[in-house]
Amino acid sequence: MLQGRTTVSKFLIEQLRGADDQADLAALLVDVTAAVKAIAAMTAKGALGGFLGSLGTENVQGETQKKLDVLSNEAMIQSCEWGGLVAGMASEELDEPYALPEQFERGAYLLVFDPLDGSSNIDVNVSVGTIFSVLRMTRLGEPQMADYLRPGLEQVAAGYAIYGPATMLVLTVGKGTHGFTLDREIGNFILTHPDLRIPEDTSEFAINASNERFWEPPVQRYVAECKAGKTGDRGRDFNTRWIASMVADVHRILMRGGIFMYPRDTKDPARPGRLRLLYEANPIGMIIEQAGGAASTGRQRILEVQPESLHQRVPVMLGSKNEIERLERYHREYDSGLDKPFVSPLFKDRSLFGDGVRA
Repeated sequence: MLQGRTTVSKFLIEQLRGADDQADLAALLVDVTAAVKAIAAMTAKGALGGFLGSLGTENVQGETQKKLDVLSNEAMIQSCEWGGLVAGMASEELDEPYALPEQFERGAYLLVFDPLDGSSNIDVNVSVGTIFSVLRMTRLGEPQMADYLRPGLEQVAAGYAIYGPATMLVLTVGKGTHGFTLDREIGNFILTHPDLRIPEDTSEFAINASNERFWEPPVQRYVAECKAGKTGDRGRDFNTRWIASMVADVHRILMRGGIFMYPRDTKDPARPGRLRLLYEANPIGMIIEQAGGAASTGRQRILEVQPESLHQRVPVMLGSKNEIERLERYHREYDSGLDKPFVSPLFKDRSLFGDGVRA
């Protein structure tokens, strides 16, 4: 491992030495970090910079756009469009992929990103972040939709930034997961958390419990076991954490273990999941796997899902490997009929002769 105060640029040169187009990929990721610094400065100023509040418009997801959503999207595009490193970009805030202006040279990569994840928390000063994914173009010419719709296994790099008490960048190029902290005095990201590893076991989970009545039985079963603690089959107590900012929840898991769940539910039958595959689930899934964890829909490894549309949503369960494997087993048992339907004790009819609720 590199010694001393290793900057992200120095780290990428070392990590990508000998790889195809390594200089271009490193340069693109440095451009991404420049956008992250700009977004960090805006989020830090908050109301002082006039950045808080809503624009009164909606993005393609039907979500109300915050001022910082749009400004962050512009910061990422402006930082990365001109350098001849990308062939195209796609963002949560844009209906269709972003076509580069004709005067800019086309590069070998596609950048897909969520410019400001968790932006609903901006006005209450809760940590938010930026998530990004990099794919290599497999052919010459202008990118078509099919060039973006590739499984997460084909990512060549992924990362996120978290804007909290410190601004951190967490990055992988397929050789482990590494964390960098922004030194504001010198304006550089410095390697502070090399080779992050997620423990295989955990007693902490993150989920929005208000949706329990809409969850599938395997998820209800798992959470009921955790809540039963020492009195249930698991034989130990679990802690619940939920920030409602994916980047913040995932960052906690990378630092100390745990699992994050945003499962499939019946609240909106038109949506098989809540999180976007290409620019949320895939990059975070790669980061988690490179740190020794697991990322699943409950029925399939996230990185193996074949995308069907740019803004496709999927269920997401990720973190400590042994707990994710347990969740996958519960889904298999339920789907195969080996597991009798689970009824949450919150919604089970009270009856002296009713079936007992198993842990």
